[in-house]
Amino acid sequence: MDAISYTRATSVAQAISAKAHPSSMFIAGGTNLIDLTKGYVEQPCHLIDITRIPELKTIEKLPNGGLRIGALVSNSAVANDPEVRIHYPLLAHALLSGASQQLRNMATVGGNLMQRTRCGYFYDIAFKHCNKRDPASGCSALTGPNRTFAILGASHQCVATNPSDMSVALLALDAVVRVTGPSGERTIAFTDFHRLPDNNPEKDTTLQPGELITAVDLPAPIYSYSHYLKIRDRASYAFALVSVAVALQLDGDIVKCVRIALGGVAHKPWRAREAEKILVGSAITDEILKEASEVAMKDAQPLQDNEFKVTMSKRAIIRAVNMAIGGSL
Repeated sequence: MDAISYTRATSVAQAISAKAHPSSMFIAGGTNLIDLTKGYVEQPCHLIDITRIPELKTIEKLPNGGLRIGALVSNSAVANDPEVRIHYPLLAHALLSGASQQLRNMATVGGNLMQRTRCGYFYDIAFKHCNKRDPASGCSALTGPNRTFAILGASHQCVATNPSDMSVALLALDAVVRVTGPSGERTIAFTDFHRLPDNNPEKDTTLQPGELITAVDLPAPIYSYSHYLKIRDRASYAFALVSVAVALQLDGDIVKCVRIALGGVAHKPWRAREAEKILVGSAITDEILKEASEVAMKDAQPLQDNEFKVTMSKRAIIRAVNMAIGGSL
């Protein structure tokens, strides 16, 4: 491993200033970055420790009734925060579905958003063909075993899936990411934060060079029913084969507003917008749920080993909605 220089930032401005070199990287909990560095997938020349920036460690109510979660708040702290547990149980449930308690204690909100969309071929440098690790080198997953890979929004450049449980819930909750960089502060709608691979799969997010995530804003809670469903190969410490975050607001038995987000199926957390349109204005019946789930998967393009994900995703959507409203499974 090459030598790495180190700076400890005590303010956002100091962290941004230290990020001038393109090979510099911010580090907080380091639960993903350290693994990638040890495996020679990432090779930063300079690490900027942001864990001593106090203003990024708070959870506070917003005047509009929403909640602002600092980028350095740990996943455990968010999941156990009373405001989150009461008003945003979908987020708490998603966080508790991810990783182990030890990792949740270390992992931060900002770091969770920045973890790499990845696969086994990306992690193992013995595989030379990985467009995410080495642009224009090819994609080993297209011809090798690809059971866990994307079925939506992929390209021939990359079929890896985003691993974050938290991000699926934040997408369903219409969260906003706050960032600061050399050009000042800006906000990014969560639906626009992560990106599809297209021809540049090495770029996971829409962050500009030198920008630092400072917080995530949640809008005022409006959903009375929600559920996070995660389907995986083993009961714990595994990424989702398919996950579904559902948030609903009902008027009697009629769907007034609904959000459906999926994980494990695309390079980024995936909104099932057409399925949402079918549900709005309707009572939730077996027939309408089947129609919505079919529409959600109509553009799926499975690989040779993961066609099962199409059927699994349809059933997961139906089950997650039913569990959200307390209906049958």
